[in-house]
Amino acid sequence: MAYKIHLTEQARQDLREIYEYIAFALLEPEIARKVRKRITDKLYSLKETPEMYAVYQEEPWKSRGLRRINIENYSGFYLIEGKNVQVIRILYSGRDISNILSSE
Repeated sequence: MAYKIHLTEQARQDLREIYEYIAFALLEPEIARKVRKRITDKLYSLKETPEMYAVYQEEPWKSRGLRRINIENYSGFYLIEGKNVQVIRILYSGRDISNILSSE
């Protein structure tokens, strides 16, 4: 049985910001579309085996079961709840991820 993938509004906003940065700041709209597609394809691949990716090792997220999937230069963070995968954030891997997650 496949899992259902849900992107939070914050994850959708993260994806929009990634697209807009590449398309408008870097002036690479075609690359922006390709990056967005690769990210969404990888996230939706979680519907088969979301447990295969490791739990994020920092607390308090580790004890909450937050998982991390690496997608090229980005990281997707998600929770498994029953047969649902809740994608919480999509962040550039070079950012201070712990600090960003702490602010939420």
